[in-house]
Amino acid sequence: MQLFYSVNWTKTLYFNFKKFPFAVAKQLPVFFYGKVKFTAITGEIHIIGPIKKGMIGFGQPYEMNTLHKGIAEINILGTIVFNGYVQFGKDYFMYIGEDGYCEFGHMSSLASNTKLICIERIVLGNYARFGSEAQIMDTNFHQMMNTQTGEKFKMTAPISIGNYNYASNRVTVFQGTKTPDFCTIASNSLCNTDYTSFGSNILIGGIPAKFIKDSISRDWEGEKAALDAYLMI
Repeated sequence: MQLFYSVNWTKTLYFNFKKFPFAVAKQLPVFFYGKVKFTAITGEIHIIGPIKKGMIGFGQPYEMNTLHKGIAEINILGTIVFNGYVQFGKDYFMYIGEDGYCEFGHMSSLASNTKLICIERIVLGNYARFGSEAQIMDTNFHQMMNTQTGEKFKMTAPISIGNYNYASNRVTVFQGTKTPDFCTIASNSLCNTDYTSFGSNILIGGIPAKFIKDSISRDWEGEKAALDAYLMI
């Protein structure tokens, strides 16, 4: 009953029947919790794998904080692909540009007050989980140039987050970031380059983020069953 009353059924029904074929929509794979503004939902949305009720939760109440500020907003003009169950915390902001492609791996997540802006391409692997107030943006928004040569720099670059990545709170990921599997990102870090040469099971952190330690990982095997049981509706 608590779950039933926490779902925003108006937005949930509208979104599912607006974006999916009837056979998929009637299963209600996407749940919205709390207040949310649909600035635009004209883009393409695909779910890969078996369809389950509430498998994708926007504003899903899985964290310690229980109150919504009511500022959640999605603006989907491009393409989003969900490869299984995905969770978004409260008061998120998502913008997918017209040419943008964003892919979420199974059991990937963005916690409360996170911001995702995709103009070109952002891919999160399976179990790529970000803490609260994270920012993932594949653009610097404004044209930058070399003032001596006049060369203009590219404004966007793809982001690729590996499988089983754990990012703490207030992590910022900028264009061009690429992380390996089993990567841990320290709190308040800024990622802006390719870290895959350091191999898997690494800790990175700082501003900008640098390699800190290897042979370290979240205990995914120890947590996985409990995590799945808690987060899957």
